[in-house]
Amino acid sequence: MSQNALLRSGKGLGLPGTTRKEDRKTKLKVAAPAPADDRQDHFAVRNGVRCAGVHLIVDLHGAERLNDIDHIEATLRRCVEAARATLLHIHVHHFQPNGVSGVAVLAESHISIHTWPEAGYAALDVFMCGAADPDKCIPVVREAFSAKRVDVNELLRGRGDD
Repeated sequence: MSQNALLRSGKGLGLPGTTRKEDRKTKLKVAAPAPADDRQDHFAVRNGVRCAGVHLIVDLHGAERLNDIDHIEATLRRCVEAARATLLHIHVHHFQPNGVSGVAVLAESHISIHTWPEAGYAALDVFMCGAADPDKCIPVVREAFSAKRVDVNELLRGRGDD
């Protein structure tokens, strides 16, 4: 069985971790479908360039609270709110002995985080289309993790040449 098939089947994953899933009692803001005659492609415009979305690659150095799963989940939620995005699902997982990976799945795409607490380092991807503003996530994560240095690289995904 291939590794991908193992992952899909759930076999061979070892002991369960301390995975956190979305509280089903929490009401999620779900985007309503637009009327057929009012559909948009949800492309973004960045500095006059039309693209499928803005993808920020964010590195946090000298960061704190990177092993605190509750803090990380709350920070992802604050990022979604700050960016005026629509949260569909959130999933965070705590590794043993340390480290957290998490993803907030958005109607506008996603925010993901992977932490290395022992190194004070976290890697985030913030990818959003439409009117959501991924830049609003940067001050949220800088403050939440007291990062000494924040490096941000920007990619314009699905960029047209016209």
